[in-house]
Amino acid sequence: QDSVAQFDFERLCQFTRIQTAKHWSSTGLCADQIRKTERMRMKIPQEKLLTLLEGIGGDAIGMDCSIVPSQKYKGLFVISTTDFFYPLVEDPYLQGRIGCTNVLSDMYALGIVDIDNVLMILAASLDVEEKSRNIVTRQMMMGFNDCCKLACTEVTGGQSVLNPWPIIGGVAKSVVTSPDFIEPYNGEVGDVLVLTKPLGTQVAVNVHEWRVCNDRKYRALKDENVMTDSAEALAFNIAMASMIRLNRTAAMLMHKYHAHGATDITGFGPKGHIQNLALNQRKLLSSGGADDYEFYVHTLPVIHGMTSVATFLKQKKILNFRLMDGFSAETSGGLLVMLPRQNADAFIQEIERLDGWPAYKVGEIRVARTKRENNKNNGETERVVFEAEDKMKIIEVGKELYKPSKSNL
Repeated sequence: QDSVAQFDFERLCQFTRIQTAKHWSSTGLCADQIRKTERMRMKIPQEKLLTLLEGIGGDAIGMDCSIVPSQKYKGLFVISTTDFFYPLVEDPYLQGRIGCTNVLSDMYALGIVDIDNVLMILAASLDVEEKSRNIVTRQMMMGFNDCCKLACTEVTGGQSVLNPWPIIGGVAKSVVTSPDFIEPYNGEVGDVLVLTKPLGTQVAVNVHEWRVCNDRKYRALKDENVMTDSAEALAFNIAMASMIRLNRTAAMLMHKYHAHGATDITGFGPKGHIQNLALNQRKLLSSGGADDYEFYVHTLPVIHGMTSVATFLKQKKILNFRLMDGFSAETSGGLLVMLPRQNADAFIQEIERLDGWPAYKVGEIRVARTKRENNKNNGETERVVFEAEDKMKIIEVGKELYKPSKSNL
């Protein structure tokens, strides 16, 4: 019941602020140490990764989880996934929650509700004095473990090492039968694409780091009235609340509303993950109309203020998050679910009723209207069409919660 209890958004935002203050003061860590991990959090670019993976594993190695038929027991499948993170937020407890939520999200993208066990991947930092290291490491482990409890699973082992940078992540695994999971290959023309979390977490986390460190980029945002302290605090709290929220309810509802598959939106950004999903639609590719479909995206739900921040930084040639291009990385993002058109509204209404968070219609699978060009890196054909930037609908998520402080006026 805990995993689908009504979600009190404002209470969780308050909770994250309290937790951050408590653990930040107890560790004595400098935010500048967190900022130095920015480059370490980068993923191998998707195009390069696909090249590296040539000849390794099966055709679906690029999807969210490993799906392997049991070698011994007929009708059973072993499904597993792994992921880990360097520091993303100052609060080690929330870092543990985020790390676990992101690991489990890959399983939820397959509609797997019951996860048999989780192994924890942990690195304690050698560059932090022992007393603080023990506090930080313990808090990360507690956050990870509490998240597993919310997901109705448990940590049964793992691996721990000493490392210059702290790391938290894990391996999730389930043994299931065919009805227990939904393969991400069965989209149909006419399906509605529903996204269960807002975008913009990478932008919000970076802006918060800049504020804490008094970085010139944050000063530029304030000087040009693009960002205020109140707006930054709201965006960061929305991002944290979103990143620790499990996609378990969405996984449950995928079965109820007969989803044709899903993927979770994480490090490659929405366009990168949707492209991977689109290229693996076996049902569409085998139907005789292999060139006749495309994934069309017309709406982006973005954490309030982050579109303006990303646009300003790009225009000033300070930094390009590629948010409007669809390539801004997300952490512990939402599920992008392919739903029959007649079921999309009911799915959205029920997930909001159960989780207290909205979901969004962001696009559809349609008959191709756009001439596609081959991807120079892997020979594949583009099947994702993002609406032009000036026509893209942007939903400012959390805008109604923004209350400027007197210092911002």
